[in-house]
Amino acid sequence: MAANFRKAAIVGCGFVGASIAFRFLQQGLFSNLVLLDANRARAEGEAMDLSDGLPYGASMEITAGDYDDIADCGLVVITAGVNQKPGETRLELIGRNTVILKSILKEVTARSFEGILLVVSNPVDVLTYMARELSGYPRQRVIGSGTVLDTARLKQLMGEELGVDSRNVHAFIVGEHGDSELAVWSGANVSGLDLDDFCRLQGKALSAGDMDRLYREVRDSANEIIRRKGATYYGIAMAVGRIAESIVKDEHAVLPISVVLEGEYGMEGVALSVPSIVGRNGLEKVLEIPLGPAEHQALGSSARQLREVVNSLELPSCQ
Repeated sequence: MAANFRKAAIVGCGFVGASIAFRFLQQGLFSNLVLLDANRARAEGEAMDLSDGLPYGASMEITAGDYDDIADCGLVVITAGVNQKPGETRLELIGRNTVILKSILKEVTARSFEGILLVVSNPVDVLTYMARELSGYPRQRVIGSGTVLDTARLKQLMGEELGVDSRNVHAFIVGEHGDSELAVWSGANVSGLDLDDFCRLQGKALSAGDMDRLYREVRDSANEIIRRKGATYYGIAMAVGRIAESIVKDEHAVLPISVVLEGEYGMEGVALSVPSIVGRNGLEKVLEIPLGPAEHQALGSSARQLREVVNSLELPSCQ
């Protein structure tokens, strides 16, 4: 069945799924949004609540549905899973969320779905790899939210540090969406100005210690939010909205999504969050950006950690 990119579905109506649905309502990207949850009443309640705001938002239909309703969707967003507990790493979630992902993919692959799968559940890089392997879909159609949120956190903190609009800051967090992620400082710039040159013009200094502090704030941000309010959901909803916009509008935007590598950066058999061109086809191209020696080593270390997790899993076919 041909994919309708004006129709999307969200599987999982917890805090993250509901926040993404609200973001989609604000953006007006879709004419039809289907919500699915193991608790059907929860999905119905969210659809009703969101629909109450339609007179002040976009013209669209928001309904609770089942897997038969996703066959013609252009985009299916998977957020279902258990939440990260305070002090728990994203990788420690894998055992509990693997079973959930397998059950979802069994239903999705049983339909004639031809759209894009966007994995948001954590650990997103491992689950993105699993989704590709289990579904058998081409890799361009199975992507994860990756470090799009982490990159936004870095841009925001750098903007505050440098006294400039964060939208003018260009830098990436790559690798695992988790504790082994890394900041690519070697390519960071402010509106095309090399970071060192911008700091000089501003009469500021950004030392190695400052960079390490900013990186650690980004890396630990989720844990700090979870410790204070129990979960994170607004930031990731904005990040997923940005990815969805690039797909629906065929923008060819460069975003650090999670993708299965096939030799890029000298790696394969693992999904990593790396800058990629994103458009109507999902993943259009993985960009092998220049990395410093230490950055390349750190990326390799991140990949090895994720590959060890992947190799410990059993990946039976969903067919």
